[in-house]
Amino acid sequence: MAEQGEEVGEVGDVVVRPVGWVVGGRAEVRDDEWGEVRAVIRIDGARFSAEALAGLEDFSHLEVVYHFDRVPEEKIETGARHPRGNTDWPEVGIFAQRGKNRPNRIGVSRCRVLRVDGLEVHVEGLDAVDGTPVLDIKPYMTEFGPQGATRQPEWATAIMSRYY
Repeated sequence: MAEQGEEVGEVGDVVVRPVGWVVGGRAEVRDDEWGEVRAVIRIDGARFSAEALAGLEDFSHLEVVYHFDRVPEEKIETGARHPRGNTDWPEVGIFAQRGKNRPNRIGVSRCRVLRVDGLEVHVEGLDAVDGTPVLDIKPYMTEFGPQGATRQPEWATAIMSRYY
């Protein structure tokens, strides 16, 4: 393992291909009230068969990894800022918040599985808009949730009060 500041070699670009796309739900990017939004994750039929989704309907929730493809590169944040531009909240680093203007523009969301139909996964509460590239989906398993008590600052609780 390399020590801090020690060069470990060039990694280069990481290239990923979407496994599918969000269909339906919201067309516009908005920060709140995602809880009742229903959408479909349509899996790429050129790469996958329905067999790739076998057993998924036995889970209540999914974790979805997706790309914030509508965030222009010039809007990417790498330092600190006030979440949602609200100066009543502290200035915190981009890695201490879940904003869409992240360095790699990757989003992660948990949503409810409604049903699986062929290559379509019907979900509720996915906070990604119509046309969003989906990079991966995983079933949510309780054991992968936090172990022990969790904590978060007051501003984070306030920001999430109307999110779902």
